[in-house]
Amino acid sequence: MNESILIQQLRNDHSRNFAFRQLMQQEQEKVYRLIRRMVIDHDDTDDLTQATFIKVFENINEFEGKSKLSTWIYRIAVNEALNFLRHKRRKLFVPIVDVERQLSNKIDTDFNFNGDEIEKKLQKAILTLPEKQRLVFNMRYYENIKYEEMSDILGTSVGALKASYHIAEEKIEKILKSN
Repeated sequence: MNESILIQQLRNDHSRNFAFRQLMQQEQEKVYRLIRRMVIDHDDTDDLTQATFIKVFENINEFEGKSKLSTWIYRIAVNEALNFLRHKRRKLFVPIVDVERQLSNKIDTDFNFNGDEIEKKLQKAILTLPEKQRLVFNMRYYENIKYEEMSDILGTSVGALKASYHIAEEKIEKILKSN
């Protein structure tokens, strides 16, 4: 469906529910994957995906159209995931390293994680990255999001994103070679 028509339907009381179902079918899996790579846990990811789409539904009239609708949705999803991780650190009163270690352990015990041993090692290596590098790496490597769109989502320059991705690649490669 054409994005401008979808947006019009989302803003119309009569077609809103139908259009929202269309949007969910179109974007839910991508949003889930993006969040899952950040928070690891399936149940948390489900909750955050739902929270993302609730915010989209409630705030569609505030969408200005300066970016693609999917970009706006990804920005909401990224903010949900980052806020969740910050809240989790504060709630547990633990440093980021401990939260990342906890997420890394979750990879081994989560029956919903269906990667092989190589994928598990890669995921654990990714978890050692700082949040921003991890986010940029996941968006580029797994979701193949263009740097220009990432720039809109994250509010960072394309050059900074390319540098973050390159540094993340080098760190991951170093970790994987040492294991």
